[in-house]
Amino acid sequence: MRFRQKQQNVDTVDVSPLIDMVFILLIFFMVTTTFVKDMKLDLNRPSAASASLASTKVIRVYIDNSGEVFIDNQPIKVWAIQSKLRDLLRTSTEKSVLVITDSDIPVKSLIDVVDECRMSGAKDVAVSTTKEMGQ
Repeated sequence: MRFRQKQQNVDTVDVSPLIDMVFILLIFFMVTTTFVKDMKLDLNRPSAASASLASTKVIRVYIDNSGEVFIDNQPIKVWAIQSKLRDLLRTSTEKSVLVITDSDIPVKSLIDVVDECRMSGAKDVAVSTTKEMGQ
């Protein structure tokens, strides 16, 4: 006598539609996400281990310890820096700006001034530092 073998039905879940949905969601979020440029600056000012001399043709922007901004020894508001620098950069052969600050100013003031300098069309914006002694 021959016995029939039991057929074992293995229940499986088809995961291919699930994988398809995961990839579709991934693509959706990648396309719809806004990418923000991180402008985080880790500044350790005003000293630096290495420094180079700035050119005499560079436009200098000064920020004093009270947070006032000066261009050509004239006080100027932060919101007016852009237009003043545009005029100066049109006549300048070197499109560079050097920001010279006091070490006690808030970093927000420095970032605001550097951003205004960049938006004015300056090719290079540098922050002046003092070289540490003995290095």
